[in-house]
Amino acid sequence: MKIVVIGGTGLIGSKTVSILGQRGHDVVAASPKSGINSITGEGLKEAMAGAQVVVDLSNSPSFEDRAVLEFFETSGRNLLSAEGSAGVRHHIALSIVGTDRTPDNGYFRAKVAQEKLIEASGIPYTIIRATQFLEFLGAIVASSADGNIVRLSPGLFQPIAADDVALVVAEMALGEPRNGIVEIAGPERAPFNEIIARYLKAVGDPREVVSDPGARYFGGWVAEHSLVPLGEARLGRIGLDEWLSAGAGSPGTSPQS
Repeated sequence: MKIVVIGGTGLIGSKTVSILGQRGHDVVAASPKSGINSITGEGLKEAMAGAQVVVDLSNSPSFEDRAVLEFFETSGRNLLSAEGSAGVRHHIALSIVGTDRTPDNGYFRAKVAQEKLIEASGIPYTIIRATQFLEFLGAIVASSADGNIVRLSPGLFQPIAADDVALVVAEMALGEPRNGIVEIAGPERAPFNEIIARYLKAVGDPREVVSDPGARYFGGWVAEHSLVPLGEARLGRIGLDEWLSAGAGSPGTSPQS
């Protein structure tokens, strides 16, 4: 089966491409560097020819409110139009748990706009909403630090490893469209500030984590359940300690995929 992975060279994309390739599928790792650009439309027609499934793991190069909204709307429209013309039978997109519950976060608002385009497209789809990736704990620290103090909400947090995300994405790509949302999260749920404090201790970072209910998360206010699934969710197998013991913990650069 031919599967096109938009953002196929990124963190989740490269892992997904590897899994699908190992299972014997014809996988196109699409990115601007490979001549396939979802913003300009370059290469989309050729990439989609004969494809049964498209997995959208694209991400905006800018997280400024207007820029990220324009990215996901433009990319989404171009992809869905090309897929419709090519007769693609399943569109999969990676989104964020709680994206519809944090309206003051511009990135989350852009993901909601992306989801709405997919739902209205008429193409069978599956939207996978994931909690934040363990790989981006370093980026969260960087965005929340003020000198030697890191201020974080005590709201609940349930980060998931990129390896677990890729496994679910690959599985969904090989399954039937859900025409709905699937939520995935890490196996461990705890207050945001406590997880980050454990992370910093493990990597030998001396900065102090302070619990602050007013602290923002990439511009958004965090309530107790803003960032965790409210209902049934599929849980990954890799917890924070296992992830750290495997030598992970390098800083990331993005609030999501």
